[in-house]
Amino acid sequence: MSDIVSKRKRSEIMSRIKSRDSKIEVLFRKELWKQGFRYSKNSAKYFGKPDIVLLKYKTVIFIDSCFWHGCKKHCRIPSVRKKYWIEKISRNKERDREVSKHYKKQKWKIFRVWEHDIKKDRQKIVDKIKKSSNILIRSPKKSEKSKHFPPSLSP
Repeated sequence: MSDIVSKRKRSEIMSRIKSRDSKIEVLFRKELWKQGFRYSKNSAKYFGKPDIVLLKYKTVIFIDSCFWHGCKKHCRIPSVRKKYWIEKISRNKERDREVSKHYKKQKWKIFRVWEHDIKKDRQKIVDKIKKSSNILIRSPKKSEKSKHFPPSLSP
């Protein structure tokens, strides 16, 4: 079966797929920020280039899209070049296991969050991260707020 779009058009479509700062990642990071977490994003300093690093808590968070990471609920292998896609997604899943193993050895906490879970309930995931890491985030005191924001922008 041949593709329904030209090779050039398919290349254009695939080139627009973001590897970072996807809508779902931005939504999730906003929720983390709102809850008081401060993080690094997509840092190449860390093995596997985690989507989010909470260094203070030795925690890494990977946001896995249903298609690229082979979600059992939502991943649909394209019918065109099926063998290629099966191998590609299988390799992604294998890499995910290697990265998780690395962080477990280092005694870091690893969270792999499915895209569909973020869409469903971001708050629940953030609460789970807080609970499992025994994290107590406090709201900044009024005097601290002014240090971080100009007076006109203070919340």
